[in-house]
Amino acid sequence: MAILINLDIMLAKRKVNSKALAEAIGITQQNLSILKTSKAKAVRFSTLNAICRYLNCQPGDILEYHQDIDEEK
Repeated sequence: MAILINLDIMLAKRKVNSKALAEAIGITQQNLSILKTSKAKAVRFSTLNAICRYLNCQPGDILEYHQDIDEEK
């Protein structure tokens, strides 16, 4: 996938664990894990908004586009 999810990096920078984030934004740890591992096919803007609000970051801090990554994988 050409879109990379850098949520782990932001969590580490903010010294927040996944459980705390999931509880704060109202999603399950399993769904957060799917997002963190780039297995999600989509993300709701409301979820992205909640993540950015909680971590005090921009969507671009979490989502990254790489043209050279093979999208067939």
